[in-house]
Parts: sequence; structure tokens; C-alpha cells
Amino acid sequence: MKQGVIEAEGEVTEALPNTMFRVKISAGQLPNVEEDRIVLCHLSGKMRIHYVRILPGDKVKIELTPYDLERGRITYRNR
Repeated sequence: MKQGVIEAEGEVTEALPNTMFRVKISAGQLPNVEEDRIVLCHLSGKMRIHYVRILPGDKVKIELTPYDLERGRITYRNR
């Protein structure tokens, strides 16, 4: 894991064009955030290369930077 990256788990709520997704993160996973949050996420490079399919309802692991908690990167899809 890179230094300064925040990892969280959430559920994909919507699939958007260009491998973008809206992911709902439950309360308490992000620092100083007490309510559920919807984050705009894109697929990581390895997931694009291996053609990993993401559908609404999938549980995923995402990475966020402390500078922008509204955007993230999907790094893993739970089976």
C-alpha cells in the first residue's frame, strides 16, 4: 500500500461510461466522516488489463487520497 492512501470497502451503486462507477462507502471508514458517502471511482490499471467486470451491487475495495475524498480507484472486487 502506498503511503498516505486511505483504503475503504463499499458497494457499487451505479456503472457509468468509461469504466467509472459510483461506490457507496458506509459511515466510519473515512476519517472525520460520520455519514454514508457516495464516491466517484475508476478502475485501476491491472483491473483494466485483466478485463475484470464490475456490476452494480458488487462489493469492492477502493483507494482514496487524503486530498480528495470524492474520487477514488477500485483496486479489488470481492467474489
